Amino acid sequence: MKNILQSMALASVILLSACAQPSVPKDHYYRLQVETPERVKGDTLFSGTIEIERFVADGLTASRPIVYSDVGNDHQLLEYHYHFWTQPPVVMLRDQLIDYLRAENVADMVVSPEMRTSPEYRLTAKIKRLEKVVGENPSAIVELELGLQNEKSAKIVHLANYRVEVGANSHTVSDAVIAMNKALTQIYSRFVASLRKM
Repeated sequence: MKNILQSMALASVILLSACAQPSVPKDHYYRLQVETPERVKGDTLFSGTIEIERFVADGLTASRPIVYSDVGNDHQLLEYHYHFWTQPPVVMLRDQLIDYLRAENVADMVVSPEMRTSPEYRLTAKIKRLEKVVGENPSAIVELELGLQNEKSAKIVHLANYRVEVGANSHTVSDAVIAMNKALTQIYSRFVASLRKM
């Protein structure tokens, strides 16, 4: 009888301790959304079609967990466990650039490779940095290499590196994503401005 009572008491303690466990944190998902400019009317910058390939990036930056670095320690990247992009950044940034260039009337057509066209121009991009920066003054950094090539002549029309850092309103991941959106908008705007100066 004594053993039965001890077993019941032990089972009660286990059940109560299981109930007292903290809940598992919820996953959070974020989109990158560039501020699309008002549609530009008039002649296009390039006649024909520009095809934008899927962006490339290193392993951590290309995956869905949001990455961050500490101020003064930017050679080391870490990733959040419960904060994710809705899609891999290599797809999200490309799709946002397609929409942006269409609105800016950069070419007759701006498409992704899924359209299976024979484009006059091909745009390639590399994500060098896309991260939240943790420190006394939190921020976000976006750095892209963007290149445009003429498919027929194989000539590089434009190739440049664009880097923007924007301060975040707080230390939260949500505010860092807002800062990344602003940085990405600035980069796409600078890229189009560079094309217009050619």
